[in-house]
Amino acid sequence: LLTLVFSSAIANIIAGIILTYTGAFRLGDIIEIQGRRGEVVGKYLLTTRVRTFKNEVVSFPNSLVLSNSITNFTRLAKEKGLALYTTVTIGYDVPWQQVHDLLIAAALDCEHILKKPAPFVLQTSLNDYHVSYELNAFTRHADKLPPIYSLLHQNIQDRFAAAGVEIMSPGFTALRDGSAPALPKADGRPPTTDGGPKPE
Repeated sequence: LLTLVFSSAIANIIAGIILTYTGAFRLGDIIEIQGRRGEVVGKYLLTTRVRTFKNEVVSFPNSLVLSNSITNFTRLAKEKGLALYTTVTIGYDVPWQQVHDLLIAAALDCEHILKKPAPFVLQTSLNDYHVSYELNAFTRHADKLPPIYSLLHQNIQDRFAAAGVEIMSPGFTALRDGSAPALPKADGRPPTTDGGPKPE
């Protein structure tokens, strides 16, 4: 038992030394390890501690950190800007040029999205009932990823609603029988599904 404990401790110590000298990350960096994303709040001889965006402090054994891939968002943001991306699906009846313009305008409405490099849109697939559009934008604020994504999605909804374009994500069935589009009402009430206003 003592042999196993000491061998594990020695492996973590060696891994901690290697991580220190390779400079994979520093205190305060936003990183992702095994799907857990957050700020590095502690680098110790045996463990590395990360505070997630949900304010959870997770301790990783240094040997585990060394044996897994590490994404350093802070370093990426400082060098060329960190790429954010999100996908929406829009029907074939909407011109792709209009969709590109709406998505880029929604990105530029966000406070922390960079104008250079400029946001851009990729059409990633032609599906049975709609087209998949991937919006790509850049930021230098790796520590604000959740609120930036939230604001970006809000702006996309606002831009498309104002233009009268339905977002068909993740799956939406539209009956083209003359019914009203599924867009939010100006007074904030949810849309009706019978093609006309609900009786009061």
